Amino acid sequence: MSERKLYPSDLSDEQWLLIEPVISAWKGRHRSVSGHQGTYAMREIVNAILYQGRTGCQWAYLPQKSATYYYFAAWRDDGTDQVIHELLRCQVRERARRLEDPTLVVLDTQSVHAAAGVPAATTGLDPAKRVPGRKRGLAVDVLGLVIAVVVLAANTHDNAAGIALLDHVAEHVGGNVEKALVDQGFKKQVVAHGAGLGIDVEIVERNPLDKGFVPQPKRWRVEQTFGILILHRRTVRDYEHHPSSSASRVYRAMTHVMIRRLTSANTPTWRDQQAVTM
Repeated sequence: MSERKLYPSDLSDEQWLLIEPVISAWKGRHRSVSGHQGTYAMREIVNAILYQGRTGCQWAYLPQKSATYYYFAAWRDDGTDQVIHELLRCQVRERARRLEDPTLVVLDTQSVHAAAGVPAATTGLDPAKRVPGRKRGLAVDVLGLVIAVVVLAANTHDNAAGIALLDHVAEHVGGNVEKALVDQGFKKQVVAHGAGLGIDVEIVERNPLDKGFVPQPKRWRVEQTFGILILHRRTVRDYEHHPSSSASRVYRAMTHVMIRRLTSANTPTWRDQQAVTM
C-alpha cells in the first residue's frame, strides 16, 4: 500500500512529539481485554481530526471514519482534548515569559449559525444578531489563548454565558485570575457572580463617539481569537450534534494553533498557494 498524500494540517515529527506522550499514556490506560492495541496509528488519527477541523469535511469523507470518530468522542468525553490543550497553553505562556496561569481574562460571546442536522433543542435565535444557532462563549488571556469555552443556544443571554465562563475559569485556574474584562452585553449579574468567586469583573464601555469597529485595549484579544477560529472551517458553523463536541472543536483548533507557534511553523494561506501556481 502506497503512502497517503501529505496535507498542510498534518503534524511534523517535531509537532507530534509535543502531544505524543499524552496520547501514548492514554492508549496505555485503554488496552483491550485481548491486549490488542488497534489497527490505526494514533498519529494518523490525530492528523485526521486536525484535517477535518481545518477543512470542515463531513465524517463520511474521512478514511477510517468510525475509528476517527471513536477517538474524537473518547478524548472529548474524558477530557483528553483539554489536557493536551492545557499542556500546550502553559508552554506557550512560559515561552512568552509569563506565568502558566493568567491573572486577567477577557470574556465574550459569538453567535454562529447551526447546520441543518443540529438538534433544534440545543439551538435558538439570537434576537440581537438575528443568528439562528448556538452561542459560543470564550474566556481568553492577554495572548489570546483560550482558558474556558461554553456552548449554549444562541438565544441564551450573555449573562448566563458569562456566569458559566467565570465558573469554568475559577475551576480551571483556581484563584490566580483576579480580573475579567467584558463588553456591555454583560450585565451586573456577571459582575456580582465574579465578586463571589474573587474575580473583579469590569464592563468596558464603548466610546459613544466611536464609529464602526474600534478595538478596545486588551479586549481585542478575544476578537482576534474568534477570527482565528473562523480559519478552521469546522468552526465557521456549528455542525456538531452535541454542544460538548462544539466546545471540543474550539480546544482542538487552538491546540493546532499552539503546536504551530511552539514549532515556529506557518500554514500557507490560499493566497500563498495561488502566488506559487501563477
